[in-house]
Amino acid sequence: MSDPVLLWFRQDLRLSDQAALAAAIEDGPVIPVYILDDETPRQWVMGGASRWWLHHSLTALDESLRAKGSRLILRRGNCADVLAELAKENGAKRVHGLHHYEPWWRNAEKAVGKITDLILHDGGLLLPPGTVRTGAGGVYRIYTPFARAVMEHMPPPAPTSRVRTIGSPTCWPDSDDLASWDLLPIDPDWASGFSVDWSPGEDGAREKVADFVDEVGDYPTARNLPSVEGTSRLSPHLHFGEVSPAYVWHRILSSKQDATVFHKELIWRDYAHTQICQFTAYGSANARDEFDALPWRDLREAGGDFSAWKRGRTGYPIVDAGMRQLWATGWMHNRVRMIAASFLIKHLLIDWRHGARWFWDTLVDADYANNSVNWQWVAGSGVDANLFTRIMAPLSQSDKFDAAGYIREWVPELADLSDDVIHDPQAHDVKPPAYPDKIIGHREGRERALAAYRQMKG
Repeated sequence: MSDPVLLWFRQDLRLSDQAALAAAIEDGPVIPVYILDDETPRQWVMGGASRWWLHHSLTALDESLRAKGSRLILRRGNCADVLAELAKENGAKRVHGLHHYEPWWRNAEKAVGKITDLILHDGGLLLPPGTVRTGAGGVYRIYTPFARAVMEHMPPPAPTSRVRTIGSPTCWPDSDDLASWDLLPIDPDWASGFSVDWSPGEDGAREKVADFVDEVGDYPTARNLPSVEGTSRLSPHLHFGEVSPAYVWHRILSSKQDATVFHKELIWRDYAHTQICQFTAYGSANARDEFDALPWRDLREAGGDFSAWKRGRTGYPIVDAGMRQLWATGWMHNRVRMIAASFLIKHLLIDWRHGARWFWDTLVDADYANNSVNWQWVAGSGVDANLFTRIMAPLSQSDKFDAAGYIREWVPELADLSDDVIHDPQAHDVKPPAYPDKIIGHREGRERALAAYRQMKG
């Protein structure tokens, strides 16, 4: 029997359309391994909601591997050190894995490559970063021309099917017990409601895709309506790689409906990863240097407002509904994410990085590229971003996108209010005593934000 090879799983927890797995099978007996590395990411260690998802996704992956005659080996520690140890223990000469583009994963790949033969494959994105270039040969900074260039390469190659069998080593290495990693919250169990909304794992991902296929034609309109919930809800499955973007693209294409708008959302994901390859500090530094001079409120002054925002107690029903949905389910409707982020940044004048960190800990789809690029888009500080001076009006946004039913679901204090007053109960003098007053008026918040912007511009 040939020497075994290591299959390094990270955010690619699937057996279908898995180029690293296919190559490893051709190379020899396969030892699939997942390493919980809380050292390499440093300040970007996985947040609480993501850890909940990871526990269940790893459970599902191990079950799928065992059905193929294999199993998942779990280890904890620095990726490079653990892979070197496993290679030495089992005589493995090579490691196969998929490319990842977060700065810590790229650093880890360099470290692993110095100690063993690391072979990386594509499959996490529609196209590897750098595939499309501007006419001058540079990297696209603006999304719209980037999307046009990507569309010229679409559809992506057809996804490959799930493998039938996986060759096993003569002797399996020791594995940690998943429960010993304490990924699930216990006291208190703040994730008790997550399983109502989510089924982590490859099978759950494919079910979500199948559910969305018949709805994709309504997506351009329905995605903006929180009460309808017209989004795909595929983001955590894509982040953890339980389904490939190529699979999603082709499955949606098979619906024979116009899926252009949704396909461009998949391209946005590629765009975000392209940006973090160019600007690795996107999650912690303004992409536009001029925003370093913006006079954000210090949390010593604004801590109470920040706490109210996190708890869904701002007095703005659409914002509060989103923040409460986030806490209860680990997810928030995309339109409401923009409204809540804009409110924090502009109405409360709190640095976008504080909001991004909260999302990092509470979102099951917390993704360094998407989270960072989206927050900086709202803040106006991103490479391609909305103007800071375009300030979302949460009350009119709530009415425009018919969020009454959404508010009733997540802000029960307001459940008895009619559609014409629920978006702004305080202005209509029908605010229940249990619901807070607005922590700042819309006009007051807008003027303070614009004054800060003028000060930044000098």
